[in-house]
Amino acid sequence: MLLAVPDVLTAEQVLKARQIFEQAEWVDGRVTAGHQSSRAKDNVQLAEGSPAARELGDMVLAALERNPLFISAALPERVFPPLFNRYAGGQAFGTHVDNAIRQVTGTPHRLRTDLSATLFFTGPDEYDGGELVIEDTYGTHSVKLPAGHMILYPSTSLHHVRPVTRGARIASFFWIQSMVREDSERTLLFDLDLAIQRLAGEQPDHPAAVQLTGVYHNLLRRWAIV
Repeated sequence: MLLAVPDVLTAEQVLKARQIFEQAEWVDGRVTAGHQSSRAKDNVQLAEGSPAARELGDMVLAALERNPLFISAALPERVFPPLFNRYAGGQAFGTHVDNAIRQVTGTPHRLRTDLSATLFFTGPDEYDGGELVIEDTYGTHSVKLPAGHMILYPSTSLHHVRPVTRGARIASFFWIQSMVREDSERTLLFDLDLAIQRLAGEQPDHPAAVQLTGVYHNLLRRWAIV
């Protein structure tokens, strides 16, 4: 499933974040890359665990908890503490696949990367290039979203970031371990959930709404790993 999640952050939250970015310490982005990815990665990111990264990460996590579209699509069990990167001056990230397991720095906790997410803090008109290009079984998808919007996609996908040739592209990136491991099963549950919501909105007293809700929860009960 490849899904754009609009308005994860408000305009006020984006503005606050950008003010923090201006004063923050940026380090070589390869510090969080795996062996193969480090050879393709050319960007900078907020120092992991820095006060700025923790403050902004908490803001992103709180926003995700309030976003029903994200919850329905991802069925999150755990979310990796958000990281923040910046591309400018021709920087790019070559084709790679995300590590299957991520260690949360400074803790004994590990997370299986079922879903990857990129949340944009700069708008498409502020920079040239910088598209996130995702490859899946349906082809190649180029993504460049408004500030405050997020793209969610399977971590199994090959992807890259095209060179930024004007301005700067700032985003948050992180991973989600879902209660439902298989992308195909999550997609079926998401489609079913959307259909139930639509039916409940249009015909709230229709008996099929209760029946379909039962099907949804029985499938979730069968597939969820908690």
